[in-house]
Amino acid sequence: MEIEISTPALLFPAVSLLLLAYTNRFLAVAQLIRMLHRQSTERENCEEYKQIGNLKHRLELTKWMQFFGVLSILLCTFSMFELFLGILELGKQVFGLSLLAMCLSLFISLWEVMISTKALNMELSDMHNRCKIIEDK
Repeated sequence: MEIEISTPALLFPAVSLLLLAYTNRFLAVAQLIRMLHRQSTERENCEEYKQIGNLKHRLELTKWMQFFGVLSILLCTFSMFELFLGILELGKQVFGLSLLAMCLSLFISLWEVMISTKALNMELSDMHNRCKIIEDK
């Protein structure tokens, strides 16, 4: 099977948008961490303690999704260069690795979304329980 130099180039727009989405997720988690830090220093209790482990895990996953996303685009670029030089077999193999890195990035992203959703559901449950207690009074 022959691939042209334009085949790996098709991955560029998708990866760029994906990395932008990952950056936005990172910024949202960073903002939440800063807000929780500020709240914990203003109040002298640690109500936010149960969220620390979750946020650390999400940050670690975000780091790895970004790593594999960037690796994917680097490998894709190398693949295009190898195809440009006429090294077709190596170019195809590196493009395959690029696709594999992208898949890893997407799976990690899915994992982070699952953790995030679980955390949000815990917050909703806590709000529901507090409102129910107030309503019952």
